[in-house]
Amino acid sequence: MIKKLLLLMVMAALYSGSTTAQGFLSKKKGSLIGFSANFTDFKTPNEIKASSLKDALKKGDWHKFSEMGIGISLMYWQGLSKRLDLSVRYNGVFTEYSRSSYENTYSNEFEAALHARALTDDHTLNPFLTAGIGVGSYGKTWAPYAPLGLGLQVNLQSVTYLFLQVHYRVSLDKSGLDDNLFYSFGITESIASPKTQPAPVVVPFPVVERKDRDEDGVVDSADACPDVKGLAGLNGCPDGDGDGIADKDDKCPDIKGIARYSGCPIPDTDGDGVNDELDKCPSVAGVARYNGCPVPDTDKDGVNDEEDKCPALPGVRENQGCPVVKEEIVKKVNVAAGNIFFVSGSTKLLAKSYKSLNDVAAVLLQDAGLKLDIEGHTDNTGSDKVNQPLSEKRARAVLDYLKSKGVDESRIHAAGYGSSQPVADNKTVKGRTLNRRVELKLKY
Repeated sequence: MIKKLLLLMVMAALYSGSTTAQGFLSKKKGSLIGFSANFTDFKTPNEIKASSLKDALKKGDWHKFSEMGIGISLMYWQGLSKRLDLSVRYNGVFTEYSRSSYENTYSNEFEAALHARALTDDHTLNPFLTAGIGVGSYGKTWAPYAPLGLGLQVNLQSVTYLFLQVHYRVSLDKSGLDDNLFYSFGITESIASPKTQPAPVVVPFPVVERKDRDEDGVVDSADACPDVKGLAGLNGCPDGDGDGIADKDDKCPDIKGIARYSGCPIPDTDGDGVNDELDKCPSVAGVARYNGCPVPDTDKDGVNDEEDKCPALPGVRENQGCPVVKEEIVKKVNVAAGNIFFVSGSTKLLAKSYKSLNDVAAVLLQDAGLKLDIEGHTDNTGSDKVNQPLSEKRARAVLDYLKSKGVDESRIHAAGYGSSQPVADNKTVKGRTLNRRVELKLKY
């Protein structure tokens, strides 16, 4: 019987999570009074302590209702919140149970408990947990206890409530009372209904006929353009270009614009495709990558910086914006280049080369804008494996000399070309002599 009762409560708890019904007055119950039929088992908990739960179940103590105390309760329930109730009850128990020598036939018990429900009170089936405090007389002894347990509430349209409860009651005074089990089935009736919200009062508004001459859905009294169909968002006025500005206020009604220019687009005074709000040079045509300004010309030579290979030096367009090296300086450097000599088959400069190289260094130091390309060349005597690195090293030797005279290396570029660029016939002694050379090329 006890097993069936517990199984019923578990099944009801699982079912109640999805069960609701119509007709409930509130999610919180009002005041209830009622009664219940009870069974109190003073024996089973002590049997379990004396042996084990398994042994107690084998003996079947939970099935012997004839050994339990039968009783009745008077109950008062009150909803405290949507999921919490308070109950106060009196239990009268017909039992011979007593820890004293006094022969007992009837016990009085008084309890107060809180019940935490799983769901609000607008559900038919609602499981809950119970915890409280009580005191009872057993013979001549009064003893306190704490009822702890499970329950199931059945709500019949917020008027009648059924309660099924199982408590394990923990004794708080072992000299007067043992732990015990308590089973209860009760019924209550509502004596104070929960508060409900009054139905809203619907006040009919008088129907007033409104005129709308242009039939645009905006009544004439609110229509700024009552004779022309328009938009409600523009007080009944049209917007031909769809820019959100009514045509009557739009200085450019056929072109989308913005409010701060009275419905016209942002102007572009210089017509360069960059509007004046973004154009840093609004009166001079420019390009977008320079925020509407022309491509800059840093050296003011008439060649813009994007085309000028010497943007910091004024030059001429014919020389890609760079200055033209003076002819007399070119001749002087060419003469110096013809007087650069090395030890045969070596990269070591001969002393008779120093005067010419000093002249070249002086030219470079006098004009900081000048740059120099040094090209080393050989005749075709020997293999490229020998000639190519030899020409590179000789060009580098010239660079190192000029560097030692104070010329910044960043202004000089040295390269070797081996025998690949002859200026004379390598079949003759004179031709091979001319091909063994270092060329110096000035530029800006």
